Amino acid sequence: TFNFYFERENNTKMTTEGGDDRVWKELVCEMCALMYNKGWATGTGGGFSVKVGEKVFVAPSGVQKERIKPQEVYILNNAADVVVDANELSDRPLKVSECTPLFFNAYTIANANACLHSHSQHAVMATMLSGNEFRITNMEMIKGIRKGQSKESFGFYDTLVIPIIENTARESELKERMAAAMRAYPDACAVLVRRHGVYVWGPTWEKTKTMAECFDYLFEMYVKMKSIGMDPSTAPTAQVSDNNSNSNGNDNTPKKAKQTTE
Repeated sequence: TFNFYFERENNTKMTTEGGDDRVWKELVCEMCALMYNKGWATGTGGGFSVKVGEKVFVAPSGVQKERIKPQEVYILNNAADVVVDANELSDRPLKVSECTPLFFNAYTIANANACLHSHSQHAVMATMLSGNEFRITNMEMIKGIRKGQSKESFGFYDTLVIPIIENTARESELKERMAAAMRAYPDACAVLVRRHGVYVWGPTWEKTKTMAECFDYLFEMYVKMKSIGMDPSTAPTAQVSDNNSNSNGNDNTPKKAKQTTE
């Protein structure tokens, strides 16, 4: 059971301006557990971070994401220096997430306040079926994605474009590639990493979570459409005209069946 309304339990208002450190550590733990249950953070992969004023909360690296404890969440400052070392508070050896430089790309380039890294199989498959971009259009869930740092969202008829970068041997080595892709695609709130996963960011942890779920849906649909020969980046051709008439002028509107009596 996941409870994202921590302020009700702790009488602490959760905003990106402040609050009780433990509340935010609990959020990181629960988000990581949620990701694990969605299949986004199995095998210790994936990660989550949230920025609250001058503090950045980051999950540890190389641990079972569904079993992280609040005292095992690191706190960094805006310069990416560790100010609360979770390794000193835990009963097991820890290190700060390998994703940290990528999270800070989201904070410094996109002015985000939360960033999620998923190892979703849908995301990975989408990268294997694409070139340098993921493109999809005419899908309802596109409307759940924001356009860059604006308050505007994509529309149903828009084409959603997400850059795809090549993977590296170490997670932290992706920093420059991700940064270049973010600058080249300012309307994107995500970067896909081929054969690896996806990074998603947003102005709040709620919007980041929502967009990550919308993206995963779209990645899955993309893969399914490709598997049956459909082009996800092309708008569908109308099959029925607005007046429901065929080329011979016959009315194609469904008729009620005649009722008969025996």
